[in-house]
Amino acid sequence: MSSKESYIFEVSQSNFNNLVLINSYKIPVVVEFMSVNSEICINVETSLSTLAQEFAGQFVFAKIDVYEQPELKEQYEIVNLPTVKVFKDGEVVRTEIGKMDSNELAAMLKDFGIYRESDEMRLQARELHLQGDTQGAVDLLTKAIQTDPSNTRVALDMVQVLLDVGVWEQAVDIFSRLPDKDKESEAGRALLGQMTFHRLARKTDGKTALLARLDQDPLDFDAYFDLSVCLLAERDYQGALESLFSLFEQEPNYKDGAARELIVTVLNMLSSSDPELSKQYRQRLGSALA
Repeated sequence: MSSKESYIFEVSQSNFNNLVLINSYKIPVVVEFMSVNSEICINVETSLSTLAQEFAGQFVFAKIDVYEQPELKEQYEIVNLPTVKVFKDGEVVRTEIGKMDSNELAAMLKDFGIYRESDEMRLQARELHLQGDTQGAVDLLTKAIQTDPSNTRVALDMVQVLLDVGVWEQAVDIFSRLPDKDKESEAGRALLGQMTFHRLARKTDGKTALLARLDQDPLDFDAYFDLSVCLLAERDYQGALESLFSLFEQEPNYKDGAARELIVTVLNMLSSSDPELSKQYRQRLGSALA
């Protein structure tokens, strides 16, 4: 196998032996049992395809549509989708069920020796940031970018850290210089949403003042809406949705349905990153509209 070629295959019963079992004696084979009608399955497929291209020649990515290959679904006892199985030496050595984002999939691959040193530095920087050492995180991410400039995940993490500490202009500048594929990735879209809400939040009175306004006047509908924007900028999605529903349930026609429109936008944004929260509030919206 050429180390420069990426291996991404659609697998059927007829070629499973050659593409999965035989190849697994050479390099790990990651098999996604999926449905093309499932958004979560498609998101996992996209992430694994990207990783297969990034780590070309280091593993095989095999896709199996369980509705087109019911024999393989039965043989490997697939119940929930997506199900990811890793094969080595003809055997299943790892099984993961359900949604996995690109970081979780990359962590899985690392267990099989497939990783980049710059990703290790990203994880260390994330821990530093969570512990309150943001400057240490920024310094480590800067070093990772210098060491491996092709790893745009490092730049995405840098944008997130800068947004978290309010360094708005630098975050926007770094994001603007990323390739389109990274801007359009799940992480990129999430960052774009945050930047949009940050920009809108800066035009409000600020969370503290808005909460004070609502204490004085629980029917200050503008304060509810602006507070929701501030909470979205902080990534407090549940808090933002609660604020929006407080507004929507009291004044459903506020600014020609602006609250409902923003609720739908947030739910769509959460559909891949937090499907359970999205489902919970979709049901609440359905009840409110009934």
